[in-house]
Amino acid sequence: MSILAVQNNDKNQIDNLEKLTNVDAEIAVIGCLLWDNRSFEKIADFLDEIHFSDENNREIFRVIKNLLNKNILVTPITLKNHLQNNNFKDIDILAYLNQIKETAPSSYNTEQFAQILYDLHIKRSLISIGNEIINKSINNQESEDGKTLIEEAENNLYNLSQIGNIDRKHLSFKDALKNAVNIIDNAFKREGKIAGLPTGLMDLDKKLGGLHKSDLIIIAGRPSMGKTALGTNIAFNVASSKSENDLENNKNAEKYKVAFFSLEMSSEQLATRILAEQTKISSDKMRKGDILQTDWKKIVEISSELEELSLFIDDNPILTIPSLRARARRLNRLYGIDLIIIDYLQLMSGSNNNRNDGRVQEISEITRGLKAIAKEINIPIIALSQLSRQVEQREDKKPQLSDLRESGTIEQDADVVMFIFRESYYLERKEPMQKPDETDEKYRENHERWKSLCDEKHNLAELIIAKQRHGPIGTINTHFDGNYTKFSNLSNKYDNLIE
Repeated sequence: MSILAVQNNDKNQIDNLEKLTNVDAEIAVIGCLLWDNRSFEKIADFLDEIHFSDENNREIFRVIKNLLNKNILVTPITLKNHLQNNNFKDIDILAYLNQIKETAPSSYNTEQFAQILYDLHIKRSLISIGNEIINKSINNQESEDGKTLIEEAENNLYNLSQIGNIDRKHLSFKDALKNAVNIIDNAFKREGKIAGLPTGLMDLDKKLGGLHKSDLIIIAGRPSMGKTALGTNIAFNVASSKSENDLENNKNAEKYKVAFFSLEMSSEQLATRILAEQTKISSDKMRKGDILQTDWKKIVEISSELEELSLFIDDNPILTIPSLRARARRLNRLYGIDLIIIDYLQLMSGSNNNRNDGRVQEISEITRGLKAIAKEINIPIIALSQLSRQVEQREDKKPQLSDLRESGTIEQDADVVMFIFRESYYLERKEPMQKPDETDEKYRENHERWKSLCDEKHNLAELIIAKQRHGPIGTINTHFDGNYTKFSNLSNKYDNLIE
């Protein structure tokens, strides 16, 4: 199709917008409200003035809505006082309102008429979005690339689907209670097995009950604490697991599927990390090629096994909430993903529309967006996060909720907030030096004490659960091997769970 044909088709679509209106339904809705103000309760959740195509009817409904929201009685007479100063194209507003009321159908059908207006508005909006896509594709050939246009279009469609959604209904307590009892019944039938996705760390799973659907989990820490390592460990462990419920019904149940959005590391670097974890060969040696023939054989064998993992890596360094939503929905549509991991939150951006807003507001938008995506797709989302430098200024380096960087809304929006803390990281950097007035014996005592403390804390990492919306907080002790960037369960010589 030529550009001229596209433009002519665009004009025809705009001309057809008039066919997607129903003034009679607009008058019917207003008439029903004038007869029975209580009818507004049926439509208040989804109908707005933007759904009216006629300017006069749009203004009348806007005023009716504002008055009813203030619990002010609405009749043609009371309404006239709030409309008389407006321009209604030389019509007698009182006569017009009385005529609407007299010809109004039964107020019982108010919701059906309102749904007609809502549906027509959706169709008009879809045409507008389609026209915008055509115009931008033709006229903005240099300023925006095709992928950006796709993301904008998907975001516009998503926003249209969420505004005034008539499918959003309240639940009675009876229905909510029934759903809660079903969840409890399923948990009881599991006989102690975790409810959510397994992280692979037994004590963490015991404390959290696994990773639950629609939850936003924040894993925060200072640089070099092992955030990315824990993220990749969890990604691998989840992608290597099968649902216990599915296994009971189907021995050939599929493994979970994980999407990993890496804004910092490339997909090759992440794959190398996972390969190092599984082969027990240092990723540093792999990168330098400092490996033996037996190591290479092991790498080839493990690689062939890892190829079967349903682990999808997106290493695009530019990620906004709208683009994440679009990509996550696409991955979910294609593969049915069970978990999203983002590394890391502070490298994300908000929507393209508010780039001039402050960083705190932008982080707030990001965390709210992540929680919304988790609820929409109904899967858990793990977002790794940096901590502020104020941790380094304290004697006690253990992180606190107040250390979350740039926004308190991270704590507010998250269902779970965990911190990674490795005391050995700080101890290794505090090797005592001999002071001028210090004897050799005193120095050796201090150095031995320091070495003993380092040995005690070596390979020990704490996962501090500082917030859990639906469960207890506490600290989990885990084993961390820096050579292979791997978190694992501790042996029995440690207390695995500190209450």
